Amino acid sequence: MKGRVLIVAGSDSGGGAGIQADVKTVTALGGYAATAITALTAQNTQGVFDVMGVEPPFIARQMRLVLEDIGADAIKTGMLHSAEVVATVAEVLRALARDIPLVVDPVMVAKSGTALLDREARNVIIRHLIPLATVVTPNIPEAEVLTGLAIRNPEDMLRAAEVLLGYGAKAVLLKGGHLESDQITDVLLAPEGVELFRNPRIHTAHTHGTGCTLASAIATGVAQRRPLREAVERARAYVQGAIRTAPGFGAGHGPLNHGHTVKDF
Repeated sequence: MKGRVLIVAGSDSGGGAGIQADVKTVTALGGYAATAITALTAQNTQGVFDVMGVEPPFIARQMRLVLEDIGADAIKTGMLHSAEVVATVAEVLRALARDIPLVVDPVMVAKSGTALLDREARNVIIRHLIPLATVVTPNIPEAEVLTGLAIRNPEDMLRAAEVLLGYGAKAVLLKGGHLESDQITDVLLAPEGVELFRNPRIHTAHTHGTGCTLASAIATGVAQRRPLREAVERARAYVQGAIRTAPGFGAGHGPLNHGHTVKDF
């Protein structure tokens, strides 16, 4: 049940999102995390203050060495900050990981509003990365960028998910946390049908890294051979528990409690 997860994403010096959140999540859910770091960020709960990208050939080398020795039962991508990085990651995936489930979290904007993806990368994600995805997990702003649609309600979410599915992903989990509502609705769309997941909103500022955490939790479930729906259900329960028990660090958008344990899963 351990499940090996290769995470291809950026580093968060504040520890709440990115590689740090990913590794904590995979470990908390009983998996084994390996990493290929795409960028270094200088950030805390109040914002991202600087980004230093890793050269694409070195990103590819990290991925190849892990895949050729340790292997992976699932791969999760996060912050891929440029078109060249996206293309490089997709090339390695096509060469070495065609049969490994892929969770694509199309990280574009930090919680503070800082852009984490250049404009050219959008089309490369659509053409080269999403078609490889077992599931793609955008939030509403990311889905709007990827589809060109305005999303104001769950019906709009479903339409956007259909567009994303049309790009070639096997499934789409469109997260509804950005809608103004006391209830959060996430839409899971796959060729076999649609399912809505709902939960009451937890009113708190401590939500930094929720997207990274959810995607890594899903990847862990998939790596442990859980059906996608079950992996999503456990991941959502894990994130909700991590928000409810957040430690309250920092003056801005604080981190989650990644160390909590989900019961009965």
